[in-house]
Amino acid sequence: MGSARVFIDGEAGTTGLQIRERLLARRDIELISLGEAERKDAGARRDALHAADVAILCLPDAAAREAAALAEGSATKLIDASTAHRTAEGWVFGFPEFRAGQREAVIGADRVSNPGCYSTGAIAILAPLVAAGLLPADFPVSINAVSGYTGGGKALIARYEAEGESGYQPDAYWHYGLTLAHKHVPEITRWSGLAHPPIFQPSVARYAQGMLVSVPLALWALPGTPSPSALHETLAAQYAGTRFVRVAPLGEAEGLKELDPQGLNGTNMLELFVFAHGETGRAVVTARLDNLGKGASGAAVQNLNLLLGMAEDAGIEAAAAA
Repeated sequence: MGSARVFIDGEAGTTGLQIRERLLARRDIELISLGEAERKDAGARRDALHAADVAILCLPDAAAREAAALAEGSATKLIDASTAHRTAEGWVFGFPEFRAGQREAVIGADRVSNPGCYSTGAIAILAPLVAAGLLPADFPVSINAVSGYTGGGKALIARYEAEGESGYQPDAYWHYGLTLAHKHVPEITRWSGLAHPPIFQPSVARYAQGMLVSVPLALWALPGTPSPSALHETLAAQYAGTRFVRVAPLGEAEGLKELDPQGLNGTNMLELFVFAHGETGRAVVTARLDNLGKGASGAAVQNLNLLLGMAEDAGIEAAAAA
């Protein structure tokens, strides 16, 4: 089999650059690139989209929809890293691990929508619990999260880096999504199987990348008062044997004094932790991931590999180790 032709539409952005870095050294991938002027030429973009085996869209939502329209009539498969198609009919949600059959759905797809970074963590926690009946679909769910500033795009990156501060400082982060209309809420609601949108409160901290996404649960308020062990067993069963999702043993979570949001940076891993106080029936389930890895470019490359019938981890771990 010869090399596959891949076009990154929007390769100059944060996610596009990260994807390009992961693909450059691969002999099984031939990258199609456009010059700066050509990137603004609809005809040149259409030609590149039609010439590719797979095109990865790293664009604002409107431009991603335009690119999908330009690709019509071709045999090119699309992976969209924007929000535009994450709940759209005809697009497969590109989180292969979160439910049974999803990996096979991605493998057989022509159109794949890459999940958002926050939603990857939230859905990883919620979808198995809802599917197992431990968390009712109509339960009032709250999600708290903190991310590095690279998740906010070029403007936010420039703002933080211009301020010249680094490191995680609990007193130096800011909350956003205060209208409760964050762009990840629709996909979290749909793919978690929730009947109502969750209350989602994200924050950005003064470090570049890495994130924690947490779902607090009052176990005493859930039907049957599930134990922390029941939560853990459900999550562990869902992700058993997966390459990029790890559920930490309960004993490991109990022994932690702190959890570094940057602990998985440079990888495509996602880790889940069940923290609990059994005597009072309280638990917090937390996902840790790199917002530029499993939350963006790493996930896109993982989906690319699945679409092309290649090893799922091809080009991912090599980039992380570099």
